[in-house]
Amino acid sequence: MSHNGTSLDNLEKGAVVHATSPQEAVGRAVAPRPTKISNPGTLGLFSFASTTLILSLYNARARDIHHPNVVLGMAIFCGGIAQLLAGMWEFPRGNTFASTAFTSYGAFWLSWAVIQIPWFGVRAAFDTAEEFTSALGIYLITWFLVTTFLLIAALRKSIAFIALFGFLAVTFLLLAIGDFYQALNVTRAGGGLGVATAFIAYYIGLSELLAAEDQAVFHLPLGVFPKRIQ
Repeated sequence: MSHNGTSLDNLEKGAVVHATSPQEAVGRAVAPRPTKISNPGTLGLFSFASTTLILSLYNARARDIHHPNVVLGMAIFCGGIAQLLAGMWEFPRGNTFASTAFTSYGAFWLSWAVIQIPWFGVRAAFDTAEEFTSALGIYLITWFLVTTFLLIAALRKSIAFIALFGFLAVTFLLLAIGDFYQALNVTRAGGGLGVATAFIAYYIGLSELLAAEDQAVFHLPLGVFPKRIQ
């Protein structure tokens, strides 16, 4: 805690510090004014949920679909670019968790699209299908780790966020195992959990959207934990 009762957290989030004298202001950085950016959380969550839902249904072999090509546009523009933008807009709001999560998963969807598009030659670079699926399994395990780290950070946020990142972590793990061992049933189970993850993200996104409305017809609880008293 700095003098005048201004915490570093408030400075990070753009709080305005008023100097009591010109001498006090000398040598001190001037914090930016609070941002006017609206909450981009719903955009990021809906983009994530929609792309995850489609691919997860494909992984679960819904309607006997075996090829994920239709979701590529969603992966680039919705799960990728839209979520990346949501992450960038969270930075000036001072929300480290959301900016990290949205930017990371936006990058995930863009990188996943690169793997699937033949023009980039990712699949063609592998000698066998087994080598490719093993490489893809390592890719998914890495995202399982990233999601687990975010889950740890979410443990004091809300029940809804714990459910979201918990389900997503297990989804990545099952998909990775499915690729490592060519186990279709495990991949389908990962697809089913991915569908559940998508609807949890929809729920949180709708909750934030309704909370931003002055005359919302109803509100959705997230099970937010009370802040600890310092």
